[in-house]
Amino acid sequence: MSLSREEILKIANLAHLKLAEDEIETFRAQLSSVLEYVGQLSEVDVRGIEPAAHIAGVSNVLRADEVKTTPTEVREALLNAAPEREGDAVKVKAVFR
Repeated sequence: MSLSREEILKIANLAHLKLAEDEIETFRAQLSSVLEYVGQLSEVDVRGIEPAAHIAGVSNVLRADEVKTTPTEVREALLNAAPEREGDAVKVKAVFR
């Protein structure tokens, strides 16, 4: 599949890229080559093969949430070691504004 100059400019615009004149032809040739290579996959006969989301057979190992209490003296020691605290929580700078 050979891409046109206009298609390269449209892709560059979508990617918020500014291409110099000499880069347009370079990227046109490179992207066309990649698409032709990937296009070979459409020639593979996949009849009878089940679609797979993951081929390694990995599954999540989950456990139930469990509340564990910390002894009061340990919790207080940890809170007292924090630079700032607010009640029973460690006070930190805002991450999102």
